[in-house]
Amino acid sequence: MANETGLRSAADSVPLDWNAVRTYLAVHGHRLDADPPPRQFAGGLANLNYLIHLDGKPAVLRRPPLGELPAGAYDMAREFRILSRLPDALPFIARGLHLCDDPSIIGQRFQIIEYRPGLVIREHLPPELAHRPEIGARLSQVLLETIAAIHAVDTKAIGLDDLGRPEGFLARGVAGWRKRGLAAKEEGTDSLHNDVGAWLEKNIVPEGAPGLLHNDFKLNNIILDPNDFSPRAVVDWDQGTRGDPLFDFATLLSYWIHADDPPAMHDMEQMPAVEACLCSRQDAVAAYAKLSGRDMSNFLFHRVLAMYKLSVIFLQLGLRYRTGATQEPRYAPLTGIGTGILAFTHEIAQGRAF
Repeated sequence: MANETGLRSAADSVPLDWNAVRTYLAVHGHRLDADPPPRQFAGGLANLNYLIHLDGKPAVLRRPPLGELPAGAYDMAREFRILSRLPDALPFIARGLHLCDDPSIIGQRFQIIEYRPGLVIREHLPPELAHRPEIGARLSQVLLETIAAIHAVDTKAIGLDDLGRPEGFLARGVAGWRKRGLAAKEEGTDSLHNDVGAWLEKNIVPEGAPGLLHNDFKLNNIILDPNDFSPRAVVDWDQGTRGDPLFDFATLLSYWIHADDPPAMHDMEQMPAVEACLCSRQDAVAAYAKLSGRDMSNFLFHRVLAMYKLSVIFLQLGLRYRTGATQEPRYAPLTGIGTGILAFTHEIAQGRAF
């Protein structure tokens, strides 16, 4: 979901059986246009997204990554349910148009989503924005106001009040990420995992009132109006659920790097916070507290849990390279990045960093 420069060439796109998709959609009353042909969007290490033309209009076909998927991950049906209802509450949500619940068509379930063109800022700030002095303050404002708006959604009013299992959300998070971390750890890092895991178990906090969570909210998951940088769409809702909104905010903050952060935080290249001159993490916490009205006194726990989750995600991706599940060069440095983030998480838990 980007402009033309965000599309892969036909040669670099992961092929799909477009004839099978066309036949399937025809049965459901839709026409997949052959001209222009489908093109894959660039960016990302997971879900595959394609610009298609459906019934004469641009749309996005979205499917999980190739290969075996972890249980519960890349859930197209969950995401489609959110995208078919959340636009009723928020104008910056692209509506889900169709869910294919039959994995036999292309090997996995897929969905089709409304296309919202605009500016996507990925790991680096576009050169044309680099010298605009107001860009950091504006992007900080957009990120914080947008996530606060998501957390303020009345899920009951749009029929999403049964989404997820908010009771016990934090305890399950600690147990689950500890288990996944030990399964994906780099050799020789047991003590780091055990120390952080023990800290989380010891310092778990009472859960706040549940709200809608994106679960991976960051700058490259927002499509921006290129003129005023207002959000045209927030994308990648396949992990969406309900739970403690402070954890969702902490997930955003885990990508919000400072210039003096350890190298691994820069090497993950998830959000150009330093290049864009975003406000400090401390100022972001204060601004979010004001926007949301939430008590941030227990936020350190959420911060450590979100950072640990981030380290484990990189370790899981790195494990795919270590075990030969992928030979893609982009995966080669991810284990080292994950371990570096883990070490920084340990420093945060010990009060030596934020």
